[in-house]
Amino acid sequence: FGWAIRRKCLSSVRELVLDNCRSNEGKIEGLTAEFVNLEFLSLINVGLLSVSNLPKLGKLKKLELSDNRISGGLDVLAEKLPNLTHLNLSGNKLKDISTLEPLKKLDHLKSLDLFNCEVTNLNDYRESQGGKGEKRKREADDEDDDDDDEDDD
Repeated sequence: FGWAIRRKCLSSVRELVLDNCRSNEGKIEGLTAEFVNLEFLSLINVGLLSVSNLPKLGKLKKLELSDNRISGGLDVLAEKLPNLTHLNLSGNKLKDISTLEPLKKLDHLKSLDLFNCEVTNLNDYRESQGGKGEKRKREADDEDDDDDDEDDD
């Protein structure tokens, strides 16, 4: 009987903020696929090294993962979070453009925040984003725009 009540309670949760909680070997205790209606999840500064242990959350639209230590493995997001529209990865350890490639599989992604990620400092970062990046991805570190003396056509 208790499991039915638990399931009903978890399925009613739409927003979950677990900022500054500590992950245990990449897992957040209690964060399961039972949160079937979850639309917003915030895991800021929880010590994540990877997103591989996130549960499948089919209705999730917004995911806050800033200030963790994620350096790759983003390929699981399209499968686990197919309706994601907003992803904040600011302050993580993303260094190579190739680590962002799997994000192209997130068909509904409108906003990507990479503020304070090393990948945004690469010379070819903006060029690699091209026209497709303008619509689907956003770089939060716009300071370069103000100091940019080059005109790219």
